[in-house]
Amino acid sequence: MSATEKKVILTVDDLKMHFPVKGGVLMRTQQWCKALDGVSLRLNEGETLGIVGESGCGKSTLGKCIVRLNKPTAGSIRFEGNELSDLSQRGLKPYRRNIQMIFQDPVESLNSRHTIGNILEEPFIIHGIGNHQERRKKVAELLEKVGLPSGAAERFPFEFSGGQRQRIGIARAIALNPRLVICDEPVSALDVSVQSQILNLLVDLQREMNLSYIFIAHNLAVVKHISDRIAIMYLGKIVEMASAEEIFRNPLHAYTKALISAIPIPDPRRRKDRIILQGDVPSPINPPEGCAFAQRSWLPCPPEWLNRPGEFKEVAPDHWVELHPATVENYQQYV
Repeated sequence: MSATEKKVILTVDDLKMHFPVKGGVLMRTQQWCKALDGVSLRLNEGETLGIVGESGCGKSTLGKCIVRLNKPTAGSIRFEGNELSDLSQRGLKPYRRNIQMIFQDPVESLNSRHTIGNILEEPFIIHGIGNHQERRKKVAELLEKVGLPSGAAERFPFEFSGGQRQRIGIARAIALNPRLVICDEPVSALDVSVQSQILNLLVDLQREMNLSYIFIAHNLAVVKHISDRIAIMYLGKIVEMASAEEIFRNPLHAYTKALISAIPIPDPRRRKDRIILQGDVPSPINPPEGCAFAQRSWLPCPPEWLNRPGEFKEVAPDHWVELHPATVENYQQYV
């Protein structure tokens, strides 16, 4: 991919995550679920890269592989030039301070048996930072930074609303001053009125702390609000990637156009032409040969191309797309 002026903080090359599907009396591996099947991307310092796609396309798996909650089957993950994909848990510990994650469900991601103070103090204990008094002071500062009173440290997670619990999750993620934060659908479980507050908080923290974000969501409208660049995922692969402005101004992949057409317009008098895709998303256990989107596309595709894979190619500066007759109109002009 083309070089950028900003410093590249994260590089992912040909990342694959195949989960075993076991069965039979002896529970042997019979098939593989290809959750990620060759993902490559770059993230610049201070940038937000939005990851968008339907449920089951591999978005969350990608985030978990980057923070090494899952060890990838193959491929490379380099953070500030250092390879992470093969490191042991002990070898990963120094990098844990710089790569953190905000989880989708603020209820399940917080231990209901612990007070908020204990939850936020735990990262400092694990990394041996400060004494008890110093850590408690940092906890109070974290709570105030995310818009909660310092007295919240003595309460339990169930005493807070969903939006407040997500603020606590954000406080935990930024506790160690990380460089990169993976936001795994951080607002999808919240009321619409609360979503904008959390998004604005994330933007403010990014400016204040020079954070880099990978923002995972299935809502393109939300991703457009916060992202500098957007990557569209389909069945374990990135099929289009460009700046947020370019994705909405000039979408090329048929799947991207279908996603954009599904964004609701807040005006009942305006009508919008929806693109309805045929069939269902193929199974990642038994993906189709060649282009995975060909059987759902409305674009005409020559029979000899149905089993041929597309080529992920830069068709304009920093605009990458999977080129295939079934995915891009006027395919020949980009070859």
